[in-house]
Formats: sequence, C-alpha cells, structure tokens
Amino acid sequence: MVLISIGFYGSFAYDLDRSDFIKLITLSLGLFFLCYKIIQFEKWNFKFLIVAGILFRLVFFVVSPNLSQDFFRFIWDGELVRQGFNPYLFTPNELMAQGNLVIANAQELHMGMGELSAKHFSNYPPLNQVLFALAAALGGKSILGSIMVMRAIIICADLGILYFGIKLLKHLNRSSYLIFWYFLNPLVIIELTGNLHFEGVMLFFFMVAIYFTAKKKWQWGGVFYAFAILTKLVPLIFLPLFLKHYGIKKSLIFYFIIGGAVLVFTLPFFTMDFIANYSATIGLWFSNFEFNASIYNIIKYVGLQFDVPAYEMIKVYGKVIPFIIITVVLVFTFLRNNKNTSGLIVSMLWILSCYYFLATTVHPWYIIFLVILAIFTEFRFPLVWSFTVILSYWAYSNALFQESLLILSIEYILVYGFLIYELITLNNKNLLFCKN
Repeated sequence: MVLISIGFYGSFAYDLDRSDFIKLITLSLGLFFLCYKIIQFEKWNFKFLIVAGILFRLVFFVVSPNLSQDFFRFIWDGELVRQGFNPYLFTPNELMAQGNLVIANAQELHMGMGELSAKHFSNYPPLNQVLFALAAALGGKSILGSIMVMRAIIICADLGILYFGIKLLKHLNRSSYLIFWYFLNPLVIIELTGNLHFEGVMLFFFMVAIYFTAKKKWQWGGVFYAFAILTKLVPLIFLPLFLKHYGIKKSLIFYFIIGGAVLVFTLPFFTMDFIANYSATIGLWFSNFEFNASIYNIIKYVGLQFDVPAYEMIKVYGKVIPFIIITVVLVFTFLRNNKNTSGLIVSMLWILSCYYFLATTVHPWYIIFLVILAIFTEFRFPLVWSFTVILSYWAYSNALFQESLLILSIEYILVYGFLIYELITLNNKNLLFCKN
C-alpha cells in the first residue's frame, strides 16, 4: 500500500494538470483510502509510518508545484528581502514598471505569480518573509533551487509537528498514533510539501507553543506563539482564550511576550506605508475574494434571486463577518472554562471552524489547521473535510475558474452532515459549553 501510494503521489507530482479534475479527485480518493488502511493496519508501528510519511514527501522534492502558483510570489518576496528591499511597500507590477530590477528571474516570477498577486502588496507576515529570503539565498538564483529549500523547511516543520504532537498526545493521555492522521494525511502532504504552503511551519510553532502551555512553561509558549503569528496570522484569533486559561495577570504577561516578539520581527519592515498597505491587503480577503465558501454562497444565492449584485453582497458581508467572528470568540472565551489544555483546544477548533464556515475564501490548505486541532479532541469532521475540500479544485477545470454550486454542496453536505452526526452520537454538551 505504501508503494502504491508513492506511485499515486508520483502521478500527482509529475503527471497532473489541475484542470484534469477527474484524475485529481480519483488520485485523492485512492490516497485517502490508502492512508486510512495504512494507519488502521500499522498504527502502532511508528517507525514504519514515519518512514512512509517521509517517502511520500520526498516524491515531490524536485518538482514545481502544479496546484498552486503562490510559490512564485514567495520567491519574489524572498529575493526582495535578501537584497534589502521592503516587500510591503511596492507591488510586483510597480517594481516591474520601474525596469531596473535586480531580482533573479524577475520576468518569470512576475508572470508565474499571476495577475491577482502581481497587483497587490504582499500579505505574508515578517517571519514568513525571512524564510522566503533564506530560500532565495540558498536557492542559488534558481527557482527550482529555492523550491527545494522551501520544501526542506516545510518537511522539517512536519517532522517537528510529529515529535511535539506525540509528546502532547501523551501528556493529554490520548493515543499517540492519532498524530499520523496529520502526518500521513494526503491533503497535508499535497498542499504543504507539494504546493509549498507555509501553514505547516506556522503549525510547528503553534504546536510547540501549545505543548509548552500544557507543560506550564507559558513564557516559552508566548515566544513560539508569536513565531506562529509571524508566519501566518490565523493564531491571532485564539488570543482571548488565554484570559481564562492563565488568568488575568499571567495572560497579560503572555500577551506582552507575544507583542514584544512580534514587534522585534516587524520593526525592520515598519513604515507608515507598511501599516496602510498591509491592512488594505488583509482587508481584501473579507470584501473582495471568494472561493469555496459555504454559508456565504447560500446568502449570495438568495440575494441573487432578489437581484442584489454579487459585488455589493460580498462588500456588505465582508463588513459584517468580522463582528460575528469576534462575537463567536467572546462566547467561547467566557462561556467555556478553557483552563485545561483539552478544553482550550476544543474552543480553538470550534472558533476556527465557525470562521471557515462563514468565510468567503476557504482554500484547501486552510483546513489543515482544523486537522491538527481535531487530533486532540473527540471530533473528526475536519478529517472528512480534509478530503471533501479537494472538490473545490473543480473551479480550475474550466477556463473561467467558475465554481459549481452542486460540487460545493456535496462538499459541505458531507462535512455538515458528519458534524451533526458527531454532535448527536457523542451526545455530550461538555464538548461545547461545559464549565469543566
């Protein structure tokens, strides 16, 4: 089964166009089935599973991503930082128009990143930019060389998640093999190692932070939590939960440590234009972009029946959603105890799930954060979502990149259906709003 999986990953890496939806979904279905059976048969043979997971990742090592073009922008930003330029002050289009760039492979990188990325400022946090610069510096002015360096970083991060994940599972008296639902998950391997998304690096820092939190080493937890935020902003959403986890005094010091670390990494990039450009770019995710949405698509469909323009719909929706998410965060902050690590992680799972259910943009690699959180809880609907989210790639099977409401309905009916099933069968209100 491992050999067959390697063959499937090889086909994914070297012989798949993302417009070939039938082949993409068939390979994904086969890989998820094989992942399930491998874990089922060998769940206590850790050496075997670790070697298998590493081999699956190495299949992608010397090939360019074929499901995402974001890596072109990663290398572009890395080249800028490596040469002392601030990637937050100019869009790629503005720099190309100047005509005096000294970026290696500038034309190829600019064309590869696509029109949407090229006309916007960078939205990747400072520590991510440092990693991009490292890849550009060690890549030898070669796009493939930079890709290989980024892959090495992401694979090392996954190995770190495996190590600290096992330690945290043991600390919580949960079965250690559960971490392999992350380490061998095809979505994780394809989207992180294959497509070079840095969620895995962020999750490594996040996992270390939660481990130190569980071991009462909260000062170190604050440092690594800051590193997670500096790689991807998503962990910011969980910060209020620590108020009841640590108490007022410790939580304030915890926030101070995080703020200090974030400030240190941000200062080299800081200007007033940085604040304006970065804020504007982040705001676009709420009010301009849409992909693989669930609740938003339902609201948009209803609105269209009443002749409400889609562009007006997303702007209004984008302004309302942040307030709804803030309300959800406050509910889980003050209605749950969150003092023990298990309760804290369950709150995180529900907050992030609500955010993605409401979001206008849910790329497949976003679900990986839910997968790692679910491993430490009783819930498994994120594992179902980690497969069904592949259906969102239907949009790339046509020249206009149009989504199919039928395909999206299948994805979310399966996810919501399994979630409801779990809530009914687990039959335990403590999973949501307990005081314990």
